[in-house]
Amino acid sequence: MNMIDIIIPVYNPDEKLKKLLCSLYRQSVRADRIILVWTVPDGKDVGSTGCGEYISCYGDTSAVDTVFIEKKDFDHGGTRAYAASLSDAEYMLFMTQDAVPADDKLISSLLKMFDYKNVAAAYARQLPSEDATVTERITRDFNYPDKERVQNSDTLSCYGIKTYFCSDVCAMYKKVCYDEAGGFVRRTIFNEDMIMAASLVKLGYTVMYTPWARVIHSHHYTYMEQYRRNFDLAVSQREHPEVFNGVPSEGEGVRLVITIAKKLVKAGKIYKIPDLFIESAFKYMGYRKGKRFDKLSDKTIMNCTMNRLYWINKQDTNKDN
Repeated sequence: MNMIDIIIPVYNPDEKLKKLLCSLYRQSVRADRIILVWTVPDGKDVGSTGCGEYISCYGDTSAVDTVFIEKKDFDHGGTRAYAASLSDAEYMLFMTQDAVPADDKLISSLLKMFDYKNVAAAYARQLPSEDATVTERITRDFNYPDKERVQNSDTLSCYGIKTYFCSDVCAMYKKVCYDEAGGFVRRTIFNEDMIMAASLVKLGYTVMYTPWARVIHSHHYTYMEQYRRNFDLAVSQREHPEVFNGVPSEGEGVRLVITIAKKLVKAGKIYKIPDLFIESAFKYMGYRKGKRFDKLSDKTIMNCTMNRLYWINKQDTNKDN
């Protein structure tokens, strides 16, 4: 039985995956196995992926297993659930292909969290990349602060929706607890990590956030990308009322905007505030539209979503039923 397996979904990777694999090999605590779940683009064969070029970046290629899936079969929850079924490790570390460890202590720092009582999952701090905007930097600090956070049923009154926060950009799960919770939801547009965290908390377990485990990961979303991302976020919340009903997230979004605005003023960057308000408006409009997705036409949904494949697969499933 392995102690640690690292699971990474891969699709059209760039140089960050090479940096990620190089860094994982240099960790002070090394995983027993790397499982790459490689999505093959439509109309392409396995040979076209160039996977060998990436795998060679890991110092021990015999420890890397590559599993190929077709693009039509990818799902945020289902693909990770499939990968987890291939693991018999004590701990599973899920990462994304664009999250690069900031140092060689990532795995060891996450493992230390399981020394705490009843911990079933632990997730890392996400640091902005060098070219990140000031707004993105503040957002990263807001969501991933420099203080450790304990999340369990006792913290719901304090943290609200943040009690269920977790990110598979870099999150480690204790396999026995993951299995007890039923694994990742098999079909979801978004938020498979938060749905899992909520299941673990409801079973009486604790989810830990540690700022000492750090990955470099940030995005440059346009206004419309923010709109679509928040549309999908709202859809996932509507589709999983067992998790999100009773713990509204709108207040957290307002608090984030206020925090960013104050820090922009303090930093003498008042000229950035109009852009913040426009971006926030797009986020809010996407979120509100997603909350009533069931009243929208298929064409409207396709124009609003960031994950068109999810809806195509959903339509196919409905036809089969």
